[in-house]
Amino acid sequence: MIRPAKPEDAAAVAPLMILAMGHIAGIFAQSEKHEDAIPFFDAFFRQENNQYSYVNTLVFENESGVVGSVTGYDGKLLRALREPILEELHKSDPGFLPNDETEAGEYYLDCVNVHPSQQGKGIGQLLITAFCEHACKLGYPRVGLIVDLENPAAKKLYEKLGFTVAGKKEFMGHQYEHMVRNMD
Repeated sequence: MIRPAKPEDAAAVAPLMILAMGHIAGIFAQSEKHEDAIPFFDAFFRQENNQYSYVNTLVFENESGVVGSVTGYDGKLLRALREPILEELHKSDPGFLPNDETEAGEYYLDCVNVHPSQQGKGIGQLLITAFCEHACKLGYPRVGLIVDLENPAAKKLYEKLGFTVAGKKEFMGHQYEHMVRNMD
């Protein structure tokens, strides 16, 4: 079942976010071990006004509990939603300033993740489809995301779900393809 996330889902969702974030989680945690960022994501997930909030997340729950999530928001709100994140990161790295990975005019899919024990069951596809339907209900003309050039399997999944490449972006030291799906 897919449902809106609740603050109490944080313990399940924070480790899932690390899966999607990859090297970015390591940057946030200032650690080679990405799992060191779990407390960071747990704390922000429980709050309302930031890009990793439960407010911006849908979860997939089955008999095992919450095993997948998708997080996203209006691209024009990125800087406002990112501000609390940057405030925390600036405590240890005052010069940290990532470029924008999204833009106005799209509902941005920030991260989608499925627990490794549940992968290959179509949960990711269900979450992405639900996210796109949510964006459409909210009146957004398109959904956007970035996919790491080093992750062709993810790109293939997005293409299967109707996304097309709209350009390339550099973000936090990696090259990505910006993909969009028009909702009309």
